[in-house]
Amino acid sequence: MKFDTIIIGGGLSGLVCGIKLQENGQNTAIVSTGQSALHFSSGAFDLLNKLDDGTEVDIPANFISLLPSSHPYSKIGYDKFVKYCREVPSLFKNASINLKGDPETNGYRITPLGQVKKTWLVFEDFNTMNTAVINYENVALCNFNGFLDFYPQFIGDVLAGEKCKYKRVTLDLPFIEKLRHNPTEMRATNIAKVFDSEENIEALLKEINSRCEFASTIMLPAVFGLYSLAPVEYLKEKCGKKICLLATMPPSVPGIRTQQMLRKYYSYCGGAYMMGDTVEKADMDSDSVKSVYTANHDGIPLSADNYVLATGSFFSNGIIAEPEGIFEPVFDLDTDNDPDRSNWYDNDFFSRQPYMKYGVKTDHDFKPFRKGRILENMYAAGSVLSGFDAVSEGCGGGVSIFTALCVANKILGGE
Repeated sequence: MKFDTIIIGGGLSGLVCGIKLQENGQNTAIVSTGQSALHFSSGAFDLLNKLDDGTEVDIPANFISLLPSSHPYSKIGYDKFVKYCREVPSLFKNASINLKGDPETNGYRITPLGQVKKTWLVFEDFNTMNTAVINYENVALCNFNGFLDFYPQFIGDVLAGEKCKYKRVTLDLPFIEKLRHNPTEMRATNIAKVFDSEENIEALLKEINSRCEFASTIMLPAVFGLYSLAPVEYLKEKCGKKICLLATMPPSVPGIRTQQMLRKYYSYCGGAYMMGDTVEKADMDSDSVKSVYTANHDGIPLSADNYVLATGSFFSNGIIAEPEGIFEPVFDLDTDNDPDRSNWYDNDFFSRQPYMKYGVKTDHDFKPFRKGRILENMYAAGSVLSGFDAVSEGCGGGVSIFTALCVANKILGGE
C-alpha cells in the first residue's frame, strides 16, 4: 500500500499532523497502537509555563529566545511559534473542538487536586481564569457517592485558603449507585455513559436544586460527554447556576472525547486510521526509509514518500530505557541522553529529572539521525523528541501540537 505520508503514532501529535496534511490534499495513514496521553489529560494544553531556572512565563512567545537551541521551540523559531499560537484554535474548531483561553497569553486552571496552575488553552468543558486567585462565591463542591477519582477534601482545602465560601455536597443518585456493585465500574468513563441520558441529567439537576439552594456556583467532576459535548451543554443550559467542572484523575472524559473527535475529523478528511496496529520493522537504507511493516498487515509493506514518528516518550514506549541505554525501538534512531546512567535522575523525587529531556535526536527540521546520518524522508514530532521537560516546563501539549504543525508544513513544502 502506498501513501504520501505514513504517521506512526495516533495521539495528539500524530492526529494534528495527519489532519494538517489531509486538509492540504495529502493521502496519509496513521498507525496507532492504542490509547494516547489524551486519555489521561487534565483538560488543558500547556504551552510554556516555566523556564529551567524557575522563571514564570506569562506570554510564551516572549521567552522563545531564552530556550536552549536543542529545545523544539527553538527549532521552530519565534515567527512560526507566534503563527501556530493563532492557528491552533481554528484547527481544533474544524474538528468541532472549541478551546477557551487567549492563544498568545497563559491563563490559569484548577487541577484535579484543586491547585491553581498556569495553562494555555482549555477544553470547553472547563473554566479558565486570568489570575491565580479563585474568586468563586457560595460554592457547592459536589461529588457522587462512592466516586474515588475526585478529591473534594483537597479541593475544599484550597478553596478555604482562598477565602471562598463553600460547602461539600454528596449527591445520591440511584443510577450512579448501581455502578458501585463493582468497584472497577465507578470510573469517570462509566459515569459519563450514564449521563448520556437527558433523563439522568434531569435527575441530577433535581438533586442539585434540592441540595444546593445556597450556592451560586456548582463544582462537579468532569464526567459528562464521553462521545459529544451535548451532555455538558445541556447541563450548563438547564442548571440556572454557574457550573464549574473540574478534571478528575484518569481516565479523562474530555480527553477521550477530544481524541475521538480528532480521529473522526481525520477520517472525514480522508485519512486512513489503522487502530490497534503496530509498526514492527522497516526496510531502510543509509539515509531513508523505504517501507514499514505492521503487525496486522501480514507482511504487506506500507510505503510512503515521507514518514513521521509520533510514538510518544517513555509513557507510551516511544522511547525505551534499559540498563545499557535509552533506545528508540522502531527504527533504532539516535537518542540524546547521558551515557552515565547515574546522571539520568535526581535522588530528590520532586526535583527536575534529567531523563525527562531524553528522546530522539533531530536536526532543526526535525529530521532524526540514525547511526549519525540524517534520514531524509523521515520526521519526528511530539514527546518522542529530546530537548524539553514537559512536566517542569509545562509545555507538553504545545510541543506535541506545534512540532506536528511544523513537520506537516515542511512535508507540504511551505516551510
